[in-house]
Amino acid sequence: MSIASEALRSSKARVVLGAIAAWALFQLWLTIAAPGKISPELTVTSEKVNVQIELPFTPERFHVLAFQQYGRVSGTDEHSIELRGVKRTDLNAVARPYWVTAVGPIKEGG
Repeated sequence: MSIASEALRSSKARVVLGAIAAWALFQLWLTIAAPGKISPELTVTSEKVNVQIELPFTPERFHVLAFQQYGRVSGTDEHSIELRGVKRTDLNAVARPYWVTAVGPIKEGG
């Protein structure tokens, strides 16, 4: 009997493998869903864009700090964060968190 077949017979190993599979599927879903959250209006030719990140809740310090690695946070609103100078190559990374509902251009005059 091999080690792999013994591990698959163990209920603990099946639980661990199930948890790993669920985590991998969740990561895959985040990667696939990210481009759909990005507004088509952001397909401009400039290298950097200014974006407004929509959230289903009021942003807290954690969310602001999480986005500072992609650009300069210029403000927050009731359910959004304004981020300036985001590289177009980082837009998928900005849209990837499950708590981001949409990424679009900054709404002027707010």
